[in-house]
Amino acid sequence: MKFFASCAKGLEYLLADELVALGCARATAAMAGVNVEGELVDAQRAVLWSRLASRVLWPLTDYDCPDEAALYAGARALPWHEHLEAGMTVAVDAHVSGEAITHARFAAQRIKDAVVDAMREHDGTRPDVDLDDPDLRLNLVVRKGRAILSVDLGGGPLHRRGWRQAHHEAPLKETLAAAVLARGGWDRLHAQGAALLDPMCGSGTLLIEGALVAADVAPGLHRGQTPGLAPSRWTGFDRDTWRELHDDATRRAEAGLAALAPRFLGTDVDPEAIAAAKENAGRAGVAHAVDLRVADLRSLQPADLPPGPREGDAPPGLVVANPPYDARLAADPALYRALGQTLQRIAPEWRASLLCGDDDLAHVTGLRARKRYRMFNGALECSLIVVEPLAHAPREEIARPLSDGAQMVANRLRKTLRATKRWRAQEGISCYRAYDADLPEYAAAIDVYTPVDAPDAPWLHVQEYAAPSEIPEDITRRRLADLLAAAREVFGVPRERVAVKTRAKGKGGSKYGRFDARGEFLTVREGDALLRVNLFDYLDTGLFLDHRPLRARIAAEADGMRFLNLFCYTGAATVQAAVGGAAQTTSVDLSGTYLQWLADNLETNGIGGRLHRLVQADALAWLEAERGEYDLVFCDPPTFSNSARADDFDIQREHVRLLKAAVARLSLDGVLYFSNNFRRFRLDVDAIAAFADCEEISAGTIPPDFARNPRIHRAWRLQRRR
Repeated sequence: MKFFASCAKGLEYLLADELVALGCARATAAMAGVNVEGELVDAQRAVLWSRLASRVLWPLTDYDCPDEAALYAGARALPWHEHLEAGMTVAVDAHVSGEAITHARFAAQRIKDAVVDAMREHDGTRPDVDLDDPDLRLNLVVRKGRAILSVDLGGGPLHRRGWRQAHHEAPLKETLAAAVLARGGWDRLHAQGAALLDPMCGSGTLLIEGALVAADVAPGLHRGQTPGLAPSRWTGFDRDTWRELHDDATRRAEAGLAALAPRFLGTDVDPEAIAAAKENAGRAGVAHAVDLRVADLRSLQPADLPPGPREGDAPPGLVVANPPYDARLAADPALYRALGQTLQRIAPEWRASLLCGDDDLAHVTGLRARKRYRMFNGALECSLIVVEPLAHAPREEIARPLSDGAQMVANRLRKTLRATKRWRAQEGISCYRAYDADLPEYAAAIDVYTPVDAPDAPWLHVQEYAAPSEIPEDITRRRLADLLAAAREVFGVPRERVAVKTRAKGKGGSKYGRFDARGEFLTVREGDALLRVNLFDYLDTGLFLDHRPLRARIAAEADGMRFLNLFCYTGAATVQAAVGGAAQTTSVDLSGTYLQWLADNLETNGIGGRLHRLVQADALAWLEAERGEYDLVFCDPPTFSNSARADDFDIQREHVRLLKAAVARLSLDGVLYFSNNFRRFRLDVDAIAAFADCEEISAGTIPPDFARNPRIHRAWRLQRRR
């Protein structure tokens, strides 16, 4: 008999070897799974003992499926009363490809209809649907005009071992953890008395899975709510055989856990992660053997490593780790470099199996990989490197040739830099936009920030624009990787000096992914002002480069003026006004974080005192209550704000009210500069004309490095109507 065991892409050959070792006659790797020759007992044993399989599927029927009618008819023809008892529940998981049947939920619904209709016709009963814990879980695959309908013998995903209930950020699936251990040779190493270290253990998945492997605990032993209960209530499931398998696994687990030595160490900088790991280890029954500590990996010493099988021995050991990375290549390379350096220092003779975000991040570790594998963490393609021993000298950096796409981006970057070189030199521009989706398929913006204390060591801020939904994720990932490779080569920057921001799909629509929390500020120069920027921690950097000409105008006009900055953000315009000789400045923003940033900017320039007032308030409400007079006002409001501490703000709806209140605060010859970046904004010219003379100056405020995107903002100059 043939059945199918599915798995994550990249684990197929590992799973095939595992199933043969479990007693199956033959196992052949396929896409995201293995075709297996064996009996029902082999399939049930795989449900209990496979550490790598996602599901074990026992086929019920295989038939031609050219359309929806054939899909229903093929399923309807089965004697479902032989597979279901009265009162049992059912669920259907569907995977479809091709042109005839394109909607998986619809296909699942038609299979459910076929089961219900067949049962109702046979004995009048109607099975209910239970998507969470059905008695019978079916699996449908429609591919190339064929339908395969199978029983999911495990009743659901097999990565669920039953012990992980305390979660932390982005936990690794247990099946993928088992693959990391297997590629590292843990089966052999633990038998030799080896220790296991995870210096970034999170909620403990790798360590706990490793301890359970060493203790010979079947991964499916405690998967269900009731120990020993068959995972599927399918009437064809051999319950007697399952009980025998389960009883044998229980005896092996009891003996293995009793003999399990304390050779497991996990550390993490996050106390909440360690708390979750301890809870999970206790539930898995391995807490007595696993040492879990709050610690930074850089602080680890050789003396911290777990002891060997005999006192004084230096055992062989395996390091496993899944360093953090997010969905779109944004990870901290400095952390990867620290990982490699720490492992070489504390465990030079050990082996390592490290699941990295991509090849570049693996390369940053400086470790010399003996083997390299491609694995998929969900939809993310990752790089698994196996290193042995860790003591090899760090790998020399070898420049790898750019792909054709990356070379095209690099050529465009070099052309732009040549074209703007004179302008940047004449104007003293050290922070600028170098690329703005110049090549449409490489849709991103690249901004350069040059610190004043390291003029030859620029930093890059990359913002990827959301790709159309019809472009596959793997293509957008490859294009982003090409763009980053090109940028790093052209500017000669290591990966840790590149900040990447990108939009990712999420509930409620598109959203920016999680940012690094590095707390790292650079000081850059703009004109005569020094400004602090942060490239990693926030959506924006603290400095809107497109407003450079407008800030220069403010600096030129500020001498002796009373300056007001509304919605001041980090106060770059305030600093320029102060440096330009403003008699006093007032800056208003609702955010305490931004006001502190402004305070730091002022201090960096040696500016302070009571003449430079910072006001934390709703700008519009404060303005309408203010009675002071100002000679120069800058107002750059957000498009929309719904802060809990203030009324909702919509620039299109509120701009007349806002500008009227601001103009009322102008001195007789005072000037208000108003700007916003709402693409669909329409100034109410007639309403504004009632109280102000208004001139649009947008064209003169767009700098050359934003010429490709002249709609980046619009700006107006207003004065009191006389």
